[in-house]
Amino acid sequence: MIVFADKQDITRVGLIHVADSLSEAPQYCCVEDKATLIETLNEESDAVVYLDYTMFDINDVAELQIIAQRFPNALWVLFCDELSYEFINQTVANNRQFGIVMKDSPLYEIRESMMYALRHQRFICQHIAEMLLNPPVVDDMSPAIACLTKTETEILKLIAMGLTTKEIAERRFSSFHTVNTHRKNIFRKLGVNNAHEATKLALRAGVVDSAEYYI
Repeated sequence: MIVFADKQDITRVGLIHVADSLSEAPQYCCVEDKATLIETLNEESDAVVYLDYTMFDINDVAELQIIAQRFPNALWVLFCDELSYEFINQTVANNRQFGIVMKDSPLYEIRESMMYALRHQRFICQHIAEMLLNPPVVDDMSPAIACLTKTETEILKLIAMGLTTKEIAERRFSSFHTVNTHRKNIFRKLGVNNAHEATKLALRAGVVDSAEYYI
């Protein structure tokens, strides 16, 4: 059984298409929230879970690891647009329950990841394998800021410059929902409750300088 844990309709349709194209099409289901995911795993404890962590309602990497420990026979394939090196290192490098394939990976890699998963073998796409072999240089940013993805850092900068969620969505040609989800993830990772607190961290870390902030 494959569980597609992803809130995006187009992603679920794409994954279902890949599953149906396999020589022996597997059983699958789709879930859109954590409660339904856990309920499904209670019934199918050895399921393969394709999870978009960045868009799902799992609070942080610690909670994800707790859920994985609760279902030790499940295999997780993190299927995301982008992930920070710190997150990858905390999951894939330390737990063989987790594999990764990116949403911009070539189709053959996505198909291959599913074939591996159905044999309960983890799969790590080439991009992530290269990242693990060649870790990025860590600068002087605070650990919290360093945990942000490139997209999240760019959105944090726009938040610090005073743009609203709607304005950021228009500037980035993204949906309001997508930017709002990134905003929640940024606040969660930074441990802040509002844009003012996030802005102070961004200024302190040099994500945005005072000249840009006071424009």
